[in-house]
Amino acid sequence: MKIFLPDLTGRPVAYHLRGTPIAAATLGANPARVVYSAAHVVADPFTGNDPSGRASVDWGKTMDFRRYLAGMGLGIAEAMDTAQRGMGLDWPGALELIRRTKAELPEALVANGCGTDHLPPGDYTLDQVRAAYLSQVEAIQALGGRIILMASRALVKAAKGPEDYIRVYSDVLAACDHPVVLHWLGEMFDPALAGYWGASTFEQALETALAVINGNIAKVDGIKISLLDKDKEIQMRRRLPAGVKMYTGDDFNYPELIEGDAEGYSHALLGIFDPLAPAAAYAVQRLGEGDAQSFRATLDPTVPLARLIFRAPTQFYKTGVVFLAWLNGFQDHFIMLNGAQAMRPLPYFTEVFRLADGCGLLRDPDMAVVRMKKLLGVYGA
Repeated sequence: MKIFLPDLTGRPVAYHLRGTPIAAATLGANPARVVYSAAHVVADPFTGNDPSGRASVDWGKTMDFRRYLAGMGLGIAEAMDTAQRGMGLDWPGALELIRRTKAELPEALVANGCGTDHLPPGDYTLDQVRAAYLSQVEAIQALGGRIILMASRALVKAAKGPEDYIRVYSDVLAACDHPVVLHWLGEMFDPALAGYWGASTFEQALETALAVINGNIAKVDGIKISLLDKDKEIQMRRRLPAGVKMYTGDDFNYPELIEGDAEGYSHALLGIFDPLAPAAAYAVQRLGEGDAQSFRATLDPTVPLARLIFRAPTQFYKTGVVFLAWLNGFQDHFIMLNGAQAMRPLPYFTEVFRLADGCGLLRDPDMAVVRMKKLLGVYGA
């Protein structure tokens, strides 16, 4: 198949599709690595709400995609930043999403984002931040949900130093019924989180995060670190206490980190495993069979695509994720909460198309070509 894609001057250049869709695979009950896909939400394109207003979600399509993920044996990281949490999806919408996923997929491996994002922008005391965390903990646990304890914009402003983080996290963890996944989200994903853990350097922040974990080992399943720096993740991974997992959130270096080395490996909790779900399932299945070569041969070619999708400004990676969901038929439109489909330029989309094809991630190339042509038409190409 052939499609004409515009270059930076708008001149059409022929591109011949060459990819073969990745083979289907389903992870078993005890996979070689725990794999969570941070899943996106599908917007309702027919809402009368302005993009800057209350989110309107197409719940049917949103749940269909979660059934697709669970059908491959992948875990679901629910109501996280991939779902535009705090960037289009507010706390009431997030709680409804958590409720629906728990009700419709009660047996699936699901962990749910818990934060303080229901607080309006402003200045708060540590007691108010703690109370905000605890209110979300209570709401999620009332639904029977497990928790991913997300970083808090309000805590960054309220905390005076590392001791405040240790105190707030310890109090919140004490209220959790089951071990949680901590989430260390870097400022490249959310600039408002600069200086998290009350530190100006990684080394200082690392000591505070480890202090939280070591002081609450029974309450911590693991930590997801999203700093896009493999050396920092490996450094922390080697210092985690026994039984505490490292979940990679590194959408740039995930194959190497998941495979691991002689001293350990990372599990996965990744936004890129939304569009890469079939590759993730197939690769980890092969890894569990002792075939590390096939694991890397499947995932290594996807890295250029992931690096493009998550390029700076990194917080707009959701646009690439939903673009691929549309190309692959998981939704009938390319509309996002908060109008986020407009946050990347046309050359970004044409290159995502090319790279996804090369990786075998266009599951129906004919449909993808038709939809890509529709997008080009919107741009006048």
